[in-house]
Amino acid sequence: MLDLVIRGATVVDGTGDLPFNADVGIRDGRIAEVGHIGGAARESLDAEGAWLTPGFVDIHTHYDGQATWDETFSPSIHHGVTTLLMGNCGVGFAPLRPGSEDRLIKLMEGVEDIPGVALREGVRFSWESFSQYMDALDAMPHSLDFLTMVPHDPLRMLVMGARAEAREVATEADVAAMRAHLRSALQAGAAGFSTGRSDNHRTAEGHDTPASIASAAELRGLGQAFEGLGHGVVQVVSDFDLMQGPQGFDAEFDLVEQLAQASGRPLSMTWLQRDPGGEQYLHIQKRVEAAVARGLPLYLQTAARGIGVINGLDASFHPFMGFPGYKEVAALPLAERAQALREPARKARILAEKSERLAGDGTAIPPLVDLLLSRIELIAGRMFPLDARLDYEPDVMQSFLVRAKQRGTTALEAMYDYLCEGDGAQLIYFPIFNYNQGSLDAVHTMLQHPRALFGLGDAGAHVGTVCDASFSTFMLTHWVQGRAKERLPLERVVEMMTSRNARYLGLQDRGLIQPGLRADFNLIDPARLSVGMPQLVRDLPAGGKRFLQKAEGYIGTWVAGQAVIREGEVTGARPGRLVRMRQDS
Repeated sequence: MLDLVIRGATVVDGTGDLPFNADVGIRDGRIAEVGHIGGAARESLDAEGAWLTPGFVDIHTHYDGQATWDETFSPSIHHGVTTLLMGNCGVGFAPLRPGSEDRLIKLMEGVEDIPGVALREGVRFSWESFSQYMDALDAMPHSLDFLTMVPHDPLRMLVMGARAEAREVATEADVAAMRAHLRSALQAGAAGFSTGRSDNHRTAEGHDTPASIASAAELRGLGQAFEGLGHGVVQVVSDFDLMQGPQGFDAEFDLVEQLAQASGRPLSMTWLQRDPGGEQYLHIQKRVEAAVARGLPLYLQTAARGIGVINGLDASFHPFMGFPGYKEVAALPLAERAQALREPARKARILAEKSERLAGDGTAIPPLVDLLLSRIELIAGRMFPLDARLDYEPDVMQSFLVRAKQRGTTALEAMYDYLCEGDGAQLIYFPIFNYNQGSLDAVHTMLQHPRALFGLGDAGAHVGTVCDASFSTFMLTHWVQGRAKERLPLERVVEMMTSRNARYLGLQDRGLIQPGLRADFNLIDPARLSVGMPQLVRDLPAGGKRFLQKAEGYIGTWVAGQAVIREGEVTGARPGRLVRMRQDS
């Protein structure tokens, strides 16, 4: 007897082919039948009008710490994700050099905006080697399947100690030792290797990340750890030396190509339309296409919408955080703070001030923030009220620039008045990247590229500024259902979020609705599907706060045939496991 039959669903099977109507039967955690099923089952669901998709595969998360205390991988579990990859961007908590626990916390706190107090209370370091870290995660029950890559920064800190944080050049002996540790982790089932080279990444103390200056020789040496293994991926985030012009760009891209050549494994890189540098993504595309033509396995990790920040008086960022007059009341409870800021004399004084410098040593805030604050009247055309409409592709006519012109005031004052309304809970949406033309047209183009991979959601990170774990639901609500102009076909969007990412990772047992594969799937009511408003909650260890954004319309999400979500509520089922690539792929 079948354990479960989904009857009459619109099956979007992950292949990219057109949806079709069928029944799907599940037995022992696998898909047993697809077609017309007349037999009995222990449970039967009428799914007429509902989409049945494979579970979504998220290749860019930062649950490295959260996975040690949270069994459910919230908020990803609310957005149809059934398999996720963490360890991105070169940061993480293993391997561990004894005594460097706090250094790794400050690194993750700075780069990924995860409260250090939450990490200190939540992460129970019980490992040194990366394989011991995987064992610790594997021993804990989880709702979703997960994989983890070896991040470059802790690997460098393990071998080089203080020399790594001083960003010294690695010696041949250093590289050989790092390669040995990386290979050992890969042999134990690690999913790959990641490295970060972005100027926007800073430790909590404002320092550059340890591996950000790794040489071509170091990266080539680490790439050689994959030799003969036949599994694993490489992930890179880089600014491609944006401010150094074409020569800097080509030199940095050459380095990435050398890493890909040395590893021989699929390598994906962050793909954004930057500002400044709005044309850089086209140069990246051109170099990737040329490299692929030569046989290099390069891919482009692509976001679902603008990449930026949510501003709010209680969020990690807002335009007034550097103003002396604001700092005087910054510690007040939110509602009292908003009331104090509405006082006419205080308002006048703050608006007459200039923001103090926020970036630099002692803070994780990147220099980009000071640059943006100095141009606030210019960039206000890309800052929008975030209300219940939850419009992630707003027209410039909704911006604070236009709002200010209509009121005959400055954009800064318009934002001030908006943030101070009521209890002070108002939010501002500011897409920094992917929105140079005031629309998502560039994203539409990027999502259609054959080397594009759905990613960059940063689930588990930047918790006080975004909740882009909702990218998967947004792909369906915006790109399939809601956009006023060019949309994307349902079947292509689902293929991108399922089988394409699974194949990139080397997972052959999931990503499709086909007999014999794992029963990881979503049953979705398209009429009810929506992304919820971001809410600031204090549910991290030690009362740490984060934005949490849920969704409506997921009738259920199943992992290995067990329901982990039913009508938006997390169940008690914990079928998730660590996927060890050498054993499980």
